[in-house]
Amino acid sequence: MMAAITAARAGADVLLLEPNDKVGRKLYITGKGRCNVTNNCGRDELTAAVPRNGKFLYSAFDRFGPAGTMAFFEGLGVKLKTERGSRVFPVSDRAADIVDALFFELRRQRVEIRQDRVTGLAVREGQLSVVRTEKSGELKDCKVLILATGGASYPRTGSTGDGYRLAREAGHAIVPIRGSLVPLESEDPCCARLQGLSLRNVELRVRNERGKTVFREQGELLFTHFGLSGPLVLSASAHMDFAKSRYAAHIDLKPALDEQRLDARLLRDFEERANQDYANALGGLVPRSMVPVLVERTGVPAEAKVHDIRREQRRKLLETLKDFRVLLSGPRPVEEAVVTSGGVAVGEVNPKTMESKKAGGLFIAGELLDVDGYTGGFNLQIAWSTGHAAGLAAAERAIHV
Repeated sequence: MMAAITAARAGADVLLLEPNDKVGRKLYITGKGRCNVTNNCGRDELTAAVPRNGKFLYSAFDRFGPAGTMAFFEGLGVKLKTERGSRVFPVSDRAADIVDALFFELRRQRVEIRQDRVTGLAVREGQLSVVRTEKSGELKDCKVLILATGGASYPRTGSTGDGYRLAREAGHAIVPIRGSLVPLESEDPCCARLQGLSLRNVELRVRNERGKTVFREQGELLFTHFGLSGPLVLSASAHMDFAKSRYAAHIDLKPALDEQRLDARLLRDFEERANQDYANALGGLVPRSMVPVLVERTGVPAEAKVHDIRREQRRKLLETLKDFRVLLSGPRPVEEAVVTSGGVAVGEVNPKTMESKKAGGLFIAGELLDVDGYTGGFNLQIAWSTGHAAGLAAAERAIHV
């Protein structure tokens, strides 16, 4: 939609092929339905939030960065606000307002929207020559084509991975895709036992098999039947590559207390509950559903009286509270990821125009490219920036061909 609007504003005749019955379906589910439009930060912060090939986006970010995105949507009548972490949302907290703004601007710019899907393309002598679609057949008047199909995550929204096949048909190398910002699996039985338990204000550290911390942040996580999910876990997954290493999650259940203060808290609690069973005394420290797991991990009998607990047993409890460990076995399938990592090799795409170096007249934008960012509006900004660059360059080519 961004590419189509930009190209139309630049004077091109634009046909938008949309396989869904309405445009922008994936936008409806972004930011938990609120749509985290962008991140209100500078280019250096923006690039740092794109761990894969961030430098490829320098030009696109310079020409159309977060300030440009915010001005664009506010120019369409959508009021925006900046929240914690510089995340930008519509004031209304409605993703539908972003979709509607784009849709009505497409109409104003006289972009033709056709419910159809590109099924194939051909390249002759380094130039795009044929574009075939599911319903319309061969598009004989198509001078340029922008591939902006999204990746392979959330296929029910239309991102079925078609774009990778089409890019490959044009001669592009595809870096193997995997999920990023994705829930993580674990074979630890505690996850299934604790499924549905959401922990807030905890600290998650993820270490690789060499003991290096690859992620550390405070926030919220969720235990599931397959492992771990929630905002912290999705963010952590972007820093992990299971093809290269194994990982373990280390959860600090009491990050506000250092060991000395936590030990003082345990002593105070134990004095107040001296005659209670150990399991009952833990109810004030962790959610009730977590107590049996904590009992097992500390090795203290559930029915042991608190006044009988030895110093080394209390130390084991403290260590477990500060480092609740879960071994991770891998990510969930790419279909469950927020974004797709991998895609069209960026060395085969012009970073200023998003034009293919394999096929003149073919442009590639958004999640199809081998770039992906952290949570916080960065992935949508990649979409806006690359779509804008592709739209401008494609319009210029179409007008002058």
